[in-house]
Amino acid sequence: MMEKRKYIAIYFSKLVKLSIDGERKEDMMGVKRIPLWKENSKIKDFPQLKNNEKTDVVVVGAGLTGVTTAYLLATNGVKVILVDREEIGHGTTGHTTAKITAQHGMIYNEFISHFGKEQALLYFQSQVDAMTRMEKIIKDLAIECHFEKQDAYLFTNDEKNQRKLESEFEAYQTLDIDGEGLLELPINFPMKYALKMRDQAQFHPMYYLKALVDEIIKHGGKIYEKTPIYDIDSTDHRVVRALNQNTIVCDHVVIATHFPFYEGEALYSARMYPSRSYVAGFSSDVKYPGGMYLSVDNPTRSLRSIIHNEQEIWLLGGEDHKTGQYQNNTMPYSLLKDFGEANFSVKEWQYEWSAQDYITLDKLPYIGRLNKNRPEIFVATGYRKWGMTNSMVAANIISGLILQKDNPYIDLYRSNRFHADPDLKQFISTNTNVAKEFVTGKIVSEKQDMKQLKTNSATKVKHHGQTIGLFKDMQGKVHAVDTTCTHLGCEVNWNNTEKTWDCPCHGSRFEYNGDVVEGPAIEPLNKIDFSN
Repeated sequence: MMEKRKYIAIYFSKLVKLSIDGERKEDMMGVKRIPLWKENSKIKDFPQLKNNEKTDVVVVGAGLTGVTTAYLLATNGVKVILVDREEIGHGTTGHTTAKITAQHGMIYNEFISHFGKEQALLYFQSQVDAMTRMEKIIKDLAIECHFEKQDAYLFTNDEKNQRKLESEFEAYQTLDIDGEGLLELPINFPMKYALKMRDQAQFHPMYYLKALVDEIIKHGGKIYEKTPIYDIDSTDHRVVRALNQNTIVCDHVVIATHFPFYEGEALYSARMYPSRSYVAGFSSDVKYPGGMYLSVDNPTRSLRSIIHNEQEIWLLGGEDHKTGQYQNNTMPYSLLKDFGEANFSVKEWQYEWSAQDYITLDKLPYIGRLNKNRPEIFVATGYRKWGMTNSMVAANIISGLILQKDNPYIDLYRSNRFHADPDLKQFISTNTNVAKEFVTGKIVSEKQDMKQLKTNSATKVKHHGQTIGLFKDMQGKVHAVDTTCTHLGCEVNWNNTEKTWDCPCHGSRFEYNGDVVEGPAIEPLNKIDFSN
């Protein structure tokens, strides 16, 4: 513990120098607070790891990346154990908008500028290859997952961004991407200019995931849920340690936990930052005109549709922000609904949910060997909210490395890369922000009148010199926690929209009573004995 504290102190001193019930299933208006993907699509339950095991490969994290990697390995005769701290698809995979596309925002002109035409083209080809592989799996396994081809659109209502989007279209032409510049859209978005990428796709991620899970079991793979993994020892073999002290001995470990639970001196904490976004689903009397849409303005707006429970649901997304960094009046769902009411024929709002992802220094995911000192450990992270195709890219690269197969994308995505431009500038910016949050999070009022704390709300106070978080539930009971994040010691902030304590540094999230909602933190916030 002393070593951990020493590391935290050194880490943040360097950064400073660089510059409830929280998620109810349904609200008072009948809007469901769950992703529609997780409704009526339950994957079978798997047991908790309760004995020591031995296998060829352990895959930690049962989202789309982990499941796909385990599927590719198991179907190639490799003994695999897949393990997750919660249940299959619990994290970002179950909260996505599920667009299968190579149109990842205004990215190709930027990649040409930073990395050159060859690397930018390689990125595009890797995404197209991922889409092709996913479609083949869906056809080969006859998966009923609402897979359908759709055109993807970027659009803007801002003259400055119009010029950027026109430059992005020039990048499409340079890379021979099948695209088209447009002055109008098939749908009523306020816009001045749009860029279309043809023949992309969308699907239902949980139905797809379930089919891959069935194949893993069919080919002899094992799956364990409710089993947090916290460490990897290195002896003659790798020893993966669960929080309940059971172990799995293996030859290779794949870390597919969104944020790597094991960094091994790779310093992912300093090389990417977390971002949240929100989705509101509604029905309409108007038929959806087709297409997948994403604005490049701020705030962003995303739109697609899905037939769910024999009804067409429009999925409106946006309101991105850094995790844990909230304005007091932040109301993302209300802002989305206001926009929807103003621009579309909304019949009934039915769903609300949010998602989180990590953005790397250069906007490319980190995929491959952890580092040169730990070549038996593999990692996949930093998808920048484009996890459907990037999960397949990662699964192909990592399974290929384990199976000793060539892959043309290994160097592009290698996880220990560092470019002077743009990485250095973004490294300073990201970690200056982390240092600011680390310091300012400690500054709270010494006084707080508990009678003024409203039910279903929270505040921070000083209590015997310690910063603590207080939440008053609907019965008037106050729950007190130490607001020091158990990952690397940042101060968590209250997320009033989702009733959670969120870390602004690395994205860990905790329930009002301190229980972990989302990693990288493994341990809950410490509960405090607080008397009014």
